[in-house]
Amino acid sequence: MKAFSFLNRVLESEISPVIIFATNRGITKIRGTEYTSPFGIPMDLLDRMLIISTEQLDLNDFQNILKLRCEEEDVEFEQKALQFLAKIAEQTSMRYAMQLITVSNVIAKRQKRNTVHMDDIKKAHDLFLDVGRSVDILDKIGGEYMFHDGADFEKPKKETHAKAASKAKVEVNENKVRIDEDE
Repeated sequence: MKAFSFLNRVLESEISPVIIFATNRGITKIRGTEYTSPFGIPMDLLDRMLIISTEQLDLNDFQNILKLRCEEEDVEFEQKALQFLAKIAEQTSMRYAMQLITVSNVIAKRQKRNTVHMDDIKKAHDLFLDVGRSVDILDKIGGEYMFHDGADFEKPKKETHAKAASKAKVEVNENKVRIDEDE
């Protein structure tokens, strides 16, 4: 309760900051009291808030957002390529998928095409790692990096870094995003 009182005082000060709360608690008890309120936040503080409801995006939402981004960057995509990019965004992140737009466009231009095809997206996806695949590789061969702190480090078994990296890449590529060609 003291924290909420402090926040109320801060919001009334001359240098009132913007404070962002993220919660999914619903109507619940305010911690430290016997009172209930929406999100477990006292009503006097709740009255000062702008509540923005968020929802999880579906595949169609991802596709529409990416289509707008492609138009903004003046990049043309085949429909299947855009669907594949939306699937990548859904399984990794929107930021990663948006970064693939430019890369796949460069790949298409090098092939002397004005439209990005599915193969261009796949090549860009293979060339640049998303966070999940990057973490997988670091889990497998992270101990070989110079400034590794030594935690969970096992000495390599006469395997060169290149061999370990290629093994990790093969294992990671099996988990990469796929789309059925007939969808």
